[in-house]
Amino acid sequence: MRRMNGLRRLLLLGTAATLAAPALASSRRALVTMTDGPFYPPSAWRAAWADQDADLSRVQRGGQVLQARGEHLGLELTLVDTAGRVLDGAEIEIWQCDALAAYRHPRVPAAPGSFDEGFQGFGATRSNARGMARLRTIRPVPYPGRTPHIHVKLRHASFGELGSQLFVAGDPGNARDFLWRAVAPEDRAGLELPLQAATADSGLRWAARHTLVLPA
Repeated sequence: MRRMNGLRRLLLLGTAATLAAPALASSRRALVTMTDGPFYPPSAWRAAWADQDADLSRVQRGGQVLQARGEHLGLELTLVDTAGRVLDGAEIEIWQCDALAAYRHPRVPAAPGSFDEGFQGFGATRSNARGMARLRTIRPVPYPGRTPHIHVKLRHASFGELGSQLFVAGDPGNARDFLWRAVAPEDRAGLELPLQAATADSGLRWAARHTLVLPA
């Protein structure tokens, strides 16, 4: 009888663990979809660009390399779905304004001095077998009406296409931003980039590691 009671306890513990697993998976909240905004550069216009890789902090022009103004940021993103599975081969695009608060877009005047010629403005890469991707950009800056943010667009066969925005964690401008305020408090952690000082030998001022959770 004692042996049977022990077996029952093991079975009950196993059942409890099985029931807990879906709850744990469902606790992962998918990234909130947000607007692309008016400055997502159209692909036909980007086709004329010679440089739109994962390093937005420099622009190659002929034999010359121009460095972006602002505080350079190393961004490491890991993509997983709500079940915790890594997403490899996902397309990742980011775009943001430069240190002068100017976007790269056909509707934005490109007069000399009105934008940073060393900032790429838009970049793209893909996640590797571990679901990870590295990009280099600048710490986002505010412009009238908006807190600092980085736009992101993601594509993968498992969920299709999703656009969102990433915010600097703890930035005082977030509380005044109309899009940030519209996000439910429980969803905000998925949009926040925790910036840390980068190592001295990296050539960066900031580093950020963040996990993006996508629909399963």
